[in-house]
Amino acid sequence: MNMTRIILHGCNGVMGQMIAGLAKEDPEIQIAAGIDPKGGDSADFPVYPSLKECSQQADVVVDFSTAAAVDGLLEYCEEKKVPLVLCTTGLSQEQLEKVKELAAVCPVLRSANMSLGVNLLLRLVKEGAKVLGMAGFDMEIVEKHHRRKLDAPSGTAMALAEALNEAMGGTCQFVYDRSQVRQPRDAKEIGISAVRGGTIVGQHDVMFIGTDEMVTFSHHAYSRAVFAKGALSAAKFLADRKPGMYDMSDVIGL
Repeated sequence: MNMTRIILHGCNGVMGQMIAGLAKEDPEIQIAAGIDPKGGDSADFPVYPSLKECSQQADVVVDFSTAAAVDGLLEYCEEKKVPLVLCTTGLSQEQLEKVKELAAVCPVLRSANMSLGVNLLLRLVKEGAKVLGMAGFDMEIVEKHHRRKLDAPSGTAMALAEALNEAMGGTCQFVYDRSQVRQPRDAKEIGISAVRGGTIVGQHDVMFIGTDEMVTFSHHAYSRAVFAKGALSAAKFLADRKPGMYDMSDVIGL
């Protein structure tokens, strides 16, 4: 049995704690160390305020932190040549360019959503667009998340929109708000709407709306555990890969 040793970057966050909990139940995963600015001594592994202070060796870094912490993370992985599962969202264009540069020297897996189900959904909506979108069906995306989520639309909604647009040959435009424009819907629009409220973990609906019929592809996340499970699957996959950029479709073989 192969053991994958992980440095958990952002270990005290909600997702970090969830990953640590699931790792205890997985005989193929070992959390070698955790990183969090506040430190901590309640985990089953050593926790350091920064990667610079971490002396543990690992096969892969799993990151659920903040955009502000990503620059140091990328520098560490480049220096140590450690594979990186990058789950933090909201990165700047400059940071995204650095991620691409890192992928030239070590494996990097980055995905808008770590859920296996969402990544299958991305594949399915492309097929839907090739048939229904090309037949003139209107395409709309509605995403729903908890009231504390800061960004809108979600990264997953944008990934779905990009998948639809790719299938349509890049001919569509994204429309986020129709309140200021009084005109009929354009045939080449992809509407993207965001709902925020309560404790919704995540829900994404992709609708193909035609004359007298509608087809909807949906994904509902009932727990953040689906993202943590995906991150652990990604860590196992990435640990022995060659340098390059990967995503969750590689993990699930799509």
